[in-house]
Amino acid sequence: MEDELLSITIWLAGRSYRLRIRPEEESAVRKAVRLADVKVNEMRSHYAGKDDQDFMAMTLLSYASDSAIESFNNPLLQEELNKLSKKIDKVLSAPLKP
Repeated sequence: MEDELLSITIWLAGRSYRLRIRPEEESAVRKAVRLADVKVNEMRSHYAGKDDQDFMAMTLLSYASDSAIESFNNPLLQEELNKLSKKIDKVLSAPLKP
């Protein structure tokens, strides 16, 4: 499997990083790096007095929270939650048996 990996160098926040990825992932990885670099630069312009590690951490947190919010807003998840809510309501509204 190791022979199938492609070694690339990416630049993020002014630093180079070597990655080993599958060749079919290269385009997506490079796009993600460009987006992350833009986000790091946005953080730099909004928050003065921080270092690059702070900006990278803030960018990572931003992406992680966006991902968590997106997964919670997934229509399939919402549908399942609605079904569970209706079942709970039905059980709670049923008369108590002696």
